[in-house]
Amino acid sequence: MLHWLSPWCPWIVDGLVYAKPLADSRNHGIWDRNDLGGDNIWRGNQTTGKPTLASNQSSTTGTVRETPFAQALFPVLVLAVLIVYGLIVRPLYFGQTQLPLEIIFILAASIAVIHQLLLGYRWLDIQGSIVAKLSMAMPAFLILFSIGLIIASWIICGTIPMLVYWGLRLINPDWIYLVAFVAPMIFSTLTGTSWGSVGTIGVVLIGIAGALEANLGITAGAIIGGAYFGDKMSPLSDTTILASMATEISVYEHIHSMMFTTIPSTLIAGIVYGVLGFLYPPAISGDAMNQLQPFLATLQSLFSFNLLLLLPPAIVLWGSLRKLPTVPVLMLSVIVACLLAFLFQGYSVANIFQSVYKGFDTAMATWVDGVPKNVSVLLNRGGLYALNDAIITAFMVFIFIGAIDNIRAMPTVVNGLLGSVKSQRPTIVFGLLATAFTNAMTSNQYATTFIVGDAFKSKFDELKIPRKVLS
Repeated sequence: MLHWLSPWCPWIVDGLVYAKPLADSRNHGIWDRNDLGGDNIWRGNQTTGKPTLASNQSSTTGTVRETPFAQALFPVLVLAVLIVYGLIVRPLYFGQTQLPLEIIFILAASIAVIHQLLLGYRWLDIQGSIVAKLSMAMPAFLILFSIGLIIASWIICGTIPMLVYWGLRLINPDWIYLVAFVAPMIFSTLTGTSWGSVGTIGVVLIGIAGALEANLGITAGAIIGGAYFGDKMSPLSDTTILASMATEISVYEHIHSMMFTTIPSTLIAGIVYGVLGFLYPPAISGDAMNQLQPFLATLQSLFSFNLLLLLPPAIVLWGSLRKLPTVPVLMLSVIVACLLAFLFQGYSVANIFQSVYKGFDTAMATWVDGVPKNVSVLLNRGGLYALNDAIITAFMVFIFIGAIDNIRAMPTVVNGLLGSVKSQRPTIVFGLLATAFTNAMTSNQYATTFIVGDAFKSKFDELKIPRKVLS
């Protein structure tokens, strides 16, 4: 009974079995548990002689001890139960609201910490593991903050509005499906948001397609496909950054690895949407394009357009091609965009600082009355706090992963389940299946990215599979 109980709750066993000091005088103050056959080490305080736990080391070699599979599996199961209860059972069976994912992870992390404390691990070691994980993520957190600044500065300087304006001006009804695919692609690449692209440019394009009596199903598919391409391939995308963060590779390496599948599929989709424009042509209405005029006129009244406004995205593109450090390049682009806003736009210095702080707001354009709602939805975004949800969620996930990494829980579980898998292809397939399952359970790409990334990194390294394949 004690041999079963000791790995799980050594503090309970302490009350039942005496942990005696080693006889060897050279190990004075070190306690072991010979009666239990355990491998925990307890170091006695040199002043009081009371035992305090040393880091999880072997009593003979001083090396880090192996975590039993059951101990490693426990915090993972706890997280799974909390996700199932909080995200599935509560809304579907009890009619209650979902638990916030951030709360689920911090609760799972708390239970994981308590579990390790009961196993005899030191809090300082657990805390050190959490801090180590967070320190690894800090560069990505800086990028996420920078993205909010980029979006706001590019809007107030007129870069994004100008690209939207000319993109819509060049729409040809004969190519409505292809335009519906390309326009959201450009917008989401520049802003790093697929939802924002669908909710702004996508809404405008659907309205145009409806007026042209085009096939709305094809148009919607084109809009979503283009938006997700840009979100996936943009160095400003939060999910792209988090994927590279979770697998510990650079953003540019991650994007480069996706090109082998994304570019061919995009070209094929573009050709298909172009052909569909002739197979299912819209019944062109003479007034169809007129509904764009209020939208375009408002953009013109809010901003002054010129070619210099292309400089901020050109800086990011230049940095990407040169593989320069991401944060300095983004901040340079922000500074240049703010200078352009000061030189060419009618906004005050206070408006510029407020935009990069809290996001752009069309109400700053006091000379324009009655800004249409679709224009406000397009432009009112960005700022230092724009990606708070992504940052906080990632922070909580890293606390959980850092806590269980103290006992190498994820690698132990994966190696236990896939111990017999010794080739690359099955491992990649299992990684895909794990990603699909976790994403279906959590409905959150942030959580899925970190959970699967942390679980499979060591297995991919063991089989010499590049981390960019995992990302």
